[in-house]
Amino acid sequence: MDFYEILEKLDKNKKNIVITIVSGDNIGSKLILADGEIIYNTNNKVDWESVIKIIPQDEKSQLIKFGNDIIYIEFMRQNYNLVVCGAGHISISIIQMCKLLDLPVTVIDDRMLFANNARNAGADNVICDSFDNALDHIIGDKGTFFVIVTRGHRYDQTCLYKIIEKESAYVGMIGSRLRVAKVLDYLEEEGIPREKLDKVYTPIGLKIGAETPAEIAISIMAQIIEMKNKGALSGMYSDEVIDCILGGKYIDVPKAIITIVSRKGSTPRGVGTKMVVLKDGTMIGTIGGGCVEASIRQTALTCMDNNKSKLVKVDMTGQDAEDDGMVCGGVVEIFIEPIRRNK
Repeated sequence: MDFYEILEKLDKNKKNIVITIVSGDNIGSKLILADGEIIYNTNNKVDWESVIKIIPQDEKSQLIKFGNDIIYIEFMRQNYNLVVCGAGHISISIIQMCKLLDLPVTVIDDRMLFANNARNAGADNVICDSFDNALDHIIGDKGTFFVIVTRGHRYDQTCLYKIIEKESAYVGMIGSRLRVAKVLDYLEEEGIPREKLDKVYTPIGLKIGAETPAEIAISIMAQIIEMKNKGALSGMYSDEVIDCILGGKYIDVPKAIITIVSRKGSTPRGVGTKMVVLKDGTMIGTIGGGCVEASIRQTALTCMDNNKSKLVKVDMTGQDAEDDGMVCGGVVEIFIEPIRRNK
């Protein structure tokens, strides 16, 4: 399998890192790490063990100087999913927002009518069973967000008792301060350490003065988005990009992949953003639009012709950039690499 086939099959629940040399004699050489294990590399002449030692601890994708080379270390995003306990009005609004955000959502409720409402709202998975039984079959991982919005504190207790020991990205529970205090005190008496209980987001959601079910759902989803993006890993090989590279429609069309590998100041897209440029000038995905993309497209076509990768700096500051419509005012470095696939 080649790089992109392996990338598509990565277990996104693991800590995956892609390392690419973006300048120097070994430009374009790649390595993939999964939970610290080397599972792929394109150049055995590179001292990858030394490269691995300089991987930043902050887990932020970035450029790093390594001898005479510049290396782009990219921490890959993992899969995220949401588990909602309870299928009332707030849950229905949460489901609808999850669909807009392409966030898979599982809903649990022991009432058939409410479970059907969740299914009709578009939940990806609906479990009509007791919360106790259903949560026994939810494993949880570092990409799972748990939201507890049941109809009573005894159900909240059951859910939180089951969830608190699971691996998770977030646990939030709705309820008044009195109701929440009763649940937390009860669980502490049941042997759950207080330090674990103190990590539960409750009252749930950002403080936006929410009153209606839809407003409460917005506050919950805003908090989840905030938590997700605070720890977000920035590697973004979207389904659209991967389909373009591996799919049959463009399989025989020469192409290059474009990646933002650093940025300073105000720029339209973040580090890790990708798009593909096809030989006919078609662009799949976006790195921000406007003059930046138009300029990069021409450079990408040249790279395809020469079959050479290139690191390019785009300065969107100053009068010249403003005249060209680059109004963001930042500087980005972009790596362009023709896609070489093993047949």
